[in-house]
Amino acid sequence: MDKKRKILIIDDAVDTVELLKKRLRYEGHDTIEAYDGEEGLQMVAEHNPDLIILDVMMPKLDGYQVCKRLKSQKNTKYIPIIMLTAKSDMGDKVKGLDVGANDYLAKPFHYEELSARIKSLLAVKEAREQLVKEEKSEALNQMMDEVAHEIRNPLTSIGGFARRVHQKLSAGDPNKRYMEMIIQEVTRLEKMVQQLVDLKTTVLFYKEQSNVNDIIMEALKPFQQKCQEKGIEIETDLLDNSPPMSVDIEHMKVALCNLIENSIEAMKDTLKKRLRITSHVSDGTIEVQIADTGKGIPKDKIKNIFDPFFTSKTSGPGVGLTLALKIIQEHRGSVSVESKPGIGTTFTIRLPIKRP
Repeated sequence: MDKKRKILIIDDAVDTVELLKKRLRYEGHDTIEAYDGEEGLQMVAEHNPDLIILDVMMPKLDGYQVCKRLKSQKNTKYIPIIMLTAKSDMGDKVKGLDVGANDYLAKPFHYEELSARIKSLLAVKEAREQLVKEEKSEALNQMMDEVAHEIRNPLTSIGGFARRVHQKLSAGDPNKRYMEMIIQEVTRLEKMVQQLVDLKTTVLFYKEQSNVNDIIMEALKPFQQKCQEKGIEIETDLLDNSPPMSVDIEHMKVALCNLIENSIEAMKDTLKKRLRITSHVSDGTIEVQIADTGKGIPKDKIKNIFDPFFTSKTSGPGVGLTLALKIIQEHRGSVSVESKPGIGTTFTIRLPIKRP
């Protein structure tokens, strides 16, 4: 299933917006509309579009001002912008390109030409994103090798000596508590190193026919006692007669465990604690949702949560979510995240029923 691209149309001419919206949606794109510069900037912040069609002459903020602001910000500088204007003077065109527009089209224009330019800019954006992903993956692999090698041996020594000292200390010794803190942190780092090793070895797959519901229930088992102790209510709503899938059972179990653990961690300091896991079939895929009533993730942090060692307000640094994403992508699946601070977070996993 191809991902629909989101295109933001910013133009104060309602007729132009409606025409572009109909044509773009007919071509399979999603559209968002804004009718002045300020509203356009607000829509960019809310929807993070893949491309912007931007009129020049608008109230409040003109297209040049909007373009300049977007191209000066780290989060929006790489969004392609096509400027539309009734001005055909070369100086206006140069001004648009100078403030960062990727293309410039004078009104009236042929839609076929605009469509071709949209396709070209989206292809360039997709190629850039793929290159960044590959470079990040290569850097990650190198980092994993170095970290696992340089940290594992010292951690083993520190943990081993700390446990020996802890055993020899009397129950009332105040240093016993400090030893417990050291052991706890060493255990956390050992787990992180193991996740790095797991991340490196996920390229080795053994796929077999399995039922996703069985994998979900197996992934839940290690957390049932912990949820009971923490007062977390577990709800499951799994589809009947789940179609068989070709998956690496152990790897998929690891992915689900990491997502479940993240949800449990997010509810650490909340009053309402509910973990809800559902599965159903949608558009040729099996969708698994893992929802919590935790603190939620701020909007500006969501795009980074799958980066290794990223720290959010809901959980500490690690590679659990990175590992989950990699495993799911190796199964030709995807993960999306919806979150609202103070309400909770939902991870949606989509896995193809049949291999494309």
